[in-house]
Amino acid sequence: MSSFDVVVIGSGPGGYVAAIRCAQLGMKTAIIEKYSTLGGTCLNVGCIPSKALLASSHHFQEIQHFADHGIEVSGEVKVNLEKMIARKQAVVDQTSGGVKFLMDKNNITVFEGLGSFESATTIKVTKNDGSSETIEAKNTIIATGSKPSSLPFISIDKERVITSTEALKLKEVPKHLIIIGGGVIGLELGQVYLRLGSQVSVVEFADRVLPTMDGAVSKEITKVLKKAGMKFYTSHKVQGVERNGDVVIVKAENAKGEIITLEGDYSLVSVGRRPYTDGLNAEKAGVKLTERGQIEVNDHLQTTASNIYAIGDVVRGAMLAHKAEEEGVLVAEQLAGQKPHIDYNLIPGVVYTWPEVAAVGKTEEQLKAEGKEYKVGQFPFKALGRARASADTDGFVKILADKVTDEILGMHIVGARAADLIAEAVVAMEFRASAEDITRMSHAHPTFAEAIKEAALAATENRALHV
Repeated sequence: MSSFDVVVIGSGPGGYVAAIRCAQLGMKTAIIEKYSTLGGTCLNVGCIPSKALLASSHHFQEIQHFADHGIEVSGEVKVNLEKMIARKQAVVDQTSGGVKFLMDKNNITVFEGLGSFESATTIKVTKNDGSSETIEAKNTIIATGSKPSSLPFISIDKERVITSTEALKLKEVPKHLIIIGGGVIGLELGQVYLRLGSQVSVVEFADRVLPTMDGAVSKEITKVLKKAGMKFYTSHKVQGVERNGDVVIVKAENAKGEIITLEGDYSLVSVGRRPYTDGLNAEKAGVKLTERGQIEVNDHLQTTASNIYAIGDVVRGAMLAHKAEEEGVLVAEQLAGQKPHIDYNLIPGVVYTWPEVAAVGKTEEQLKAEGKEYKVGQFPFKALGRARASADTDGFVKILADKVTDEILGMHIVGARAADLIAEAVVAMEFRASAEDITRMSHAHPTFAEAIKEAALAATENRALHV
């Protein structure tokens, strides 16, 4: 029986990063992956392929406005969805192959098959051909991730009623795509197909899309997407989804009790994700699950079995790839006797629509609920020279700072390159910076980052210079 210091179950961003860090710290490490490719949901059917399609569809949208820049394109511009999907898959394959390279580079043993506990220290790996082998693990890190959720009355047939996985490999551009759920996944994939020519309708139970983000952010991205043609039905509770041939019928009830009926050729169910522990046999190892199906962990991400840890989507907290990575590193360093720390308040959240949406720290709604005295500084991208030059004037930067100490409590961005800009906020908040601290730092001109400095100036005695 092969024996390892650490065995990681699951090769997503949390799992493979945990394995690399364990190997770097001198531990004999193995990783178990049930699928034939490494990288988990993120690399194969999540973050990477969706960003590839977002990029391709963005190019298609931009080329239609080249004339505004004095670039004349003759002939009809067409979408070749088959080629677009093929490019997406090539990006996925290259990225997954990169993870395999990293496993080899760090001398990490890879087992392909379903990993399930026989005991707290032994794991059975069942391969696709039915054969199996058992390995021994001094410590185990569970990183089995999540799967798309649904509603009890919805039958997902993966043909017309689909999840994000199927939406990434459609063979045709939908005529009318009805999206159930106005969260990150719904808006991102909705914008992909909106750009390619689909009519897109979003049905959301909450009173706004992106309900966990700052209200101003939600309002702004809704305005931008509405202008582009996306339709929203917020405060609507889905009552039923039926398929009749190539037609999908979605019925939903609004706040007044009225029933609306939407008909489309595809319906994307994007109502969140659930922790994935199927086949793990956690109980055999003494690992307890919560009522929500998550693996129960303490502040050190240790499960109810002292030598077994869990990270990422399968435990509490935001289901974000970079959150899982941080947790993977934390567990590895703890096993090596170090004392790492994660501040979950400083894990940024990003929506890769265009304009992008990014946030870190507290929302204005949260600060109000906590009774915290705060001040707001906001600056619109339309007042920025770089934004006008690039024709990316939608959105703003919003900074929330403590009213007394001026410490930055949260930053919320809707705009071009927001996903990259939010890193400045994370660094500032990690070092407990004040809004004034940012105002004292030189920001290159002309850049999108100048909007952050201007928002900080606005939060500091309303001193913004360019509005």
